[in-house]
Amino acid sequence: MNESTGNNENEENHQSVIEALLFASEMPLSSQKISTLLENITVDQVEEAVLKLNGKYQQSGSSFSIRKVAGGYQMYTLPDYGPWIEKLVSSRRTQKLSPAALEALAIIAYKQPVVKSEVEHVRGVESSWVIRGLLEKKLVTIVGRKNGLGRPLLYGTTSEFLSYFGLNSVGDLPKPEELEELMKQEECRDG
Repeated sequence: MNESTGNNENEENHQSVIEALLFASEMPLSSQKISTLLENITVDQVEEAVLKLNGKYQQSGSSFSIRKVAGGYQMYTLPDYGPWIEKLVSSRRTQKLSPAALEALAIIAYKQPVVKSEVEHVRGVESSWVIRGLLEKKLVTIVGRKNGLGRPLLYGTTSEFLSYFGLNSVGDLPKPEELEELMKQEECRDG
């Protein structure tokens, strides 16, 4: 393999890695950060790779590009596609949870696995329709049956629950003491 072919492959690999990093990052990445992550590429080479990627996107008619934002680079959708993005965002807004659903979901998350009667005991009201809604949204699932009279269903949270709230695991939920402190702060602000 001649040297120019090797450099071309290396350059394309750098472009692919930079593209992957920008795609995965929620925040803009500086040329310096990208250079540090790739280890064998300079800041100038990062900037050249971004220019070439944008050229490829434009040439292929892609719906996105890379732009410089807040001192770094970030993927963004072209303005022409705004109406469709707005439809997506507004459809997500309609999936908000009611206070009753949030209350039941919090009980299930903190006490799981839990039966419906335990959720109702804490909430003080019948909760069948709320739990059914959470099941339909795939935020909770049936995880088994409790031993004992009637063998009631046990409920627990799902990976969709974790994704919805941006958690890695249920261990990332705020501790009850933290919640109490937050509620006290909120009361002080309101009153």
